[in-house]
Amino acid sequence: MKLLLDTQVWLWMQASLERFSSTAREMVDNQDNVLLLSPVSAWEIATKYAMGRLTLPIPPAEYVPSRMKSSGVDALALQHSHALQVATLPWHHRDPFDRLLIAQAQVEGLPILSANRQLAAYDVQVQQAD
Repeated sequence: MKLLLDTQVWLWMQASLERFSSTAREMVDNQDNVLLLSPVSAWEIATKYAMGRLTLPIPPAEYVPSRMKSSGVDALALQHSHALQVATLPWHHRDPFDRLLIAQAQVEGLPILSANRQLAAYDVQVQQAD
């Protein structure tokens, strides 16, 4: 199964695996699953780091690629169709990062692994991480 990882979930994979439910832990540990991280998450991480709202051991430009490689997470390319899909989304949630992740999941037909319960209001399959 292919899974799009929410930013928070990917960060948990790096430092807080205990936050995952047993089901979510099995999903990320299952070598048959393809775990995907969007450039949207890199954008969110870089933004929060620059604002002082996220502490990382090294700058995001080093942290994200090195941790993606070490955790076996693949990149999901960002397409114009993903960005344009955002215009069709109802305003259940105003976070621009999450809205673009939802749009990517919809366009690509991917479930999204997230701890954010607000995402369930959208027409997207959400796998709860916690």
